[in-house]
Amino acid sequence: MSIQVGDKIPEHTFGIMGEEGPTGISTSDIFDGKKVVLFAVPGAFTPGCSMTHLPGYVVHYDDIIAKGVDTVACMAVNDPFVMGAWGDAQNAENLLMLADGNAEFTDKIGLELDGTGFGLGKRSQRFAMIVDDGVVSLLNVDQGEIKVSAAEAILEAL
Repeated sequence: MSIQVGDKIPEHTFGIMGEEGPTGISTSDIFDGKKVVLFAVPGAFTPGCSMTHLPGYVVHYDDIIAKGVDTVACMAVNDPFVMGAWGDAQNAENLLMLADGNAEFTDKIGLELDGTGFGLGKRSQRFAMIVDDGVVSLLNVDQGEIKVSAAEAILEAL
């Protein structure tokens, strides 16, 4: 069963790239007392994620923040080095790039994707959510094409 609207975000520590290398950030640091847009992609540097999904959030970042959002975060089942490099390559310096290296958070929220048939292992489904003070207020999970989790869809929902 996946996380639903009204559910609290589970406790977890993500990997992020800090100024001196990889470090951690807790879900309470990210979500408590804040309005956050969290979107997830199956993998950094993959075609749809790099050409459509992440760039939409980079382009619409200011518009999303103007709607009262404190943080826009991108998550993938990748390591902090990859997420940091991908964020740099995509000019995503305003986004919080979260690494769920072992898919532990993805498992906790029940949004796993089995990519073993493509040699990708366990990944996250493509989704976007709005989280208000640690509680999910909107959850959009894509089925195929990048549509309901796109920045434009989230901006419209805000």
